[in-house]
Amino acid sequence: MKRGYLLVFLAASMWGTLGIFATYIYRYGVDPFTMVFWRVFLALLMLGSYIVLFLRESPFTGRRLPFYAAYGLVGVFAFYTLYFYTVKISSVGFAVLLLYTAPAFSVILGRLIFGEPVTPEKAIALVMVLAGVALVAGNVDFRVSPLALVTGIATGFTYSLYGVLAKFGVRNERPERVLFMTLFFGLIYLAPFSRFSVPSGAVPYLLGLAFFPTFLGYVLYNHALKEVEVSRASIIATVEPVVAIVLAYVLFGEKLTRMQIVGAVLIIGASLLVHASGKGGQMKK
Repeated sequence: MKRGYLLVFLAASMWGTLGIFATYIYRYGVDPFTMVFWRVFLALLMLGSYIVLFLRESPFTGRRLPFYAAYGLVGVFAFYTLYFYTVKISSVGFAVLLLYTAPAFSVILGRLIFGEPVTPEKAIALVMVLAGVALVAGNVDFRVSPLALVTGIATGFTYSLYGVLAKFGVRNERPERVLFMTLFFGLIYLAPFSRFSVPSGAVPYLLGLAFFPTFLGYVLYNHALKEVEVSRASIIATVEPVVAIVLAYVLFGEKLTRMQIVGAVLIIGASLLVHASGKGGQMKK
């Protein structure tokens, strides 16, 4: 397997643990904004320490600050805010379903911005992914307000923009520093909405949330985008909900339906198709 595709798969697997950690954290009465604030803050400490101790560099850079400010606004603050607001005014299943419209946006943006070709294999994989996510999401109640539909689609769009902006960022900068600066600005935007205080029992789960789906997940994904088209990366990254439902089944005993299994097979099949069709292809710089 090409290194870049493997990194995307590993990143998505890390993101698949997010719901597990969030489930434990919510049991302590922590609100979403406070949880996200500590997720980003702790990940910044981990990432900053890694850059200083292992890369022997400063995590900060004075270059392209407007870019990082916009990236943190869109890729961290707007994305998280829109997602949690959609969950609040609709349901988790509906929010997840529209979140994974991101690959469709990524294919379009990849074509318009980076000139990435829309191949038949990529189009088939996109259809498989959208169908697979719909099945994995389970019984979704579509009786929602027009506002929920708008914020849900906007969540998918901002999620796709994360990959597009990351691809711009990692062209001339270390992926770790790109992530650090993005999270740094995202933290500034999140701070006014956080309550800061959390029960001590929630701290181990917040550390896990910061380390696995945030620090590891995004570092792996940013590195992958140096080698993989943003459209292909977005399609492969939809293995995240597959990992999430498997972990929920193993850890919480949540029911895994036949339709969800079919959806998981479609998503994995789409990822394999994208990988197979991308072998030997040259990435546009």
